[in-house]
Amino acid sequence: MADPELPDCDTPATVLAFAQAQRAAAQAAEARLLEAALVWAAMHPEVSVSTSPTTGLVFGELAVPLAGEGAPLVAEFAPMELGAALGLSTDSAKSLIGEALELAHRLKRTWALVRAGKVPAWKARRVAQLTTTLPLSGAEYVDRQLAPVVGKVGFAAIGRLVEHARVLFDPEGAEKQRRQAADGRRFDVHTETADFDGTVQVEGTLDLADALDLDAAIRQGAQQLAALGSEEPLDVRRSRAAGELARRQLTLDLMTETGEGAGSVVKPRQVVIHVHLSEAALGGEPGIARIEETRSIVSTDQVRDWCTSDAQVVIKPVIDLDAHHHTDAYAVPDRLVEQTRLAQPTCAFPWCERPARRCDTDHVVAHGSGGPTCSCNLAPLCRRHHRAKTHTGWTYDRTDPATYLWRSPHGLHLVKDHGTTRLVAVHPPDE
Repeated sequence: MADPELPDCDTPATVLAFAQAQRAAAQAAEARLLEAALVWAAMHPEVSVSTSPTTGLVFGELAVPLAGEGAPLVAEFAPMELGAALGLSTDSAKSLIGEALELAHRLKRTWALVRAGKVPAWKARRVAQLTTTLPLSGAEYVDRQLAPVVGKVGFAAIGRLVEHARVLFDPEGAEKQRRQAADGRRFDVHTETADFDGTVQVEGTLDLADALDLDAAIRQGAQQLAALGSEEPLDVRRSRAAGELARRQLTLDLMTETGEGAGSVVKPRQVVIHVHLSEAALGGEPGIARIEETRSIVSTDQVRDWCTSDAQVVIKPVIDLDAHHHTDAYAVPDRLVEQTRLAQPTCAFPWCERPARRCDTDHVVAHGSGGPTCSCNLAPLCRRHHRAKTHTGWTYDRTDPATYLWRSPHGLHLVKDHGTTRLVAVHPPDE
């Protein structure tokens, strides 16, 4: 491999100096980006939001808090266009603006250090994330205590300082947070990011006692698999044991009238998937399959393994994505909804990844403006972006079943094509 070339970097010392200069430039750029976010927020203040009454189930734009107490409210849809310009999702743009507001209005000492280049923007943003839920007096306390040492302490110490401030300045809130801590427990099975080999990541936050019981059950299941002759590694056996544990739990509704326990019966696997097979797979050769439920690609061999002889397989009818369906009614029939979701599996808005099955089915050209209810005039939009399209200057066209050209209120043109987004113009084309 050819050595990379850098200007005036012919010794180790000059390479280090070059790297330091680039890091400093990057940190300065991140600080300037926060300043741009502040200016953008100032251009979209609370007073800019229309107070005209709205009708129907979809409400108009609101002024919303993006930072803590004492920071100004911002027009709800303002982050969308800034995010589009930066290649960020709306949620990421909200975070950027909110953290900038938190720093500028509630963590003023830390913000001054960021602007002076003494504290990196990424660290200040992390601090802002922690202080947003504090009252103004608590945020000021953290800022005062932290500013002299923020470049020297880690996030564990910062977190302890924030919690200390919460107890001091918001004891009721601290007690409420303590009581609600249990609500933060979760257990996530990330089927939406399944790997090609058919595996998924599982993670959770459990009560300690529950975690110990779960670990014991999985450990016992792994030992039983070994006793039955499995030669797989322990980690693999533990993974299999978790699946067996889940299927045993699902047999609770299968108890027989004889009182025989269902705990020893493993319920057959139930497979309900929409599978899109490659041309090779349709011909009987090894190929790939796209699983619509998980938005992932797996091998056809993996699909066969899932559909074992003891599985209960439900085959969903295939909808022709090229067929054109039409109805004169405003309401979208189920078949058209399903076709729209299969053609575009996520929200059609740039950089939005919300699954289409959790989105509204939108008329691209509004039905009230003559837009038909048909295959070529429908797209999935999450509720947030559906409302923005309805109540602000965002517009879009559907150029093919999975390609959308969006225009922002201030002239950005973006194309979302088969799930990927690109910025194609900063200003509108000449008419």
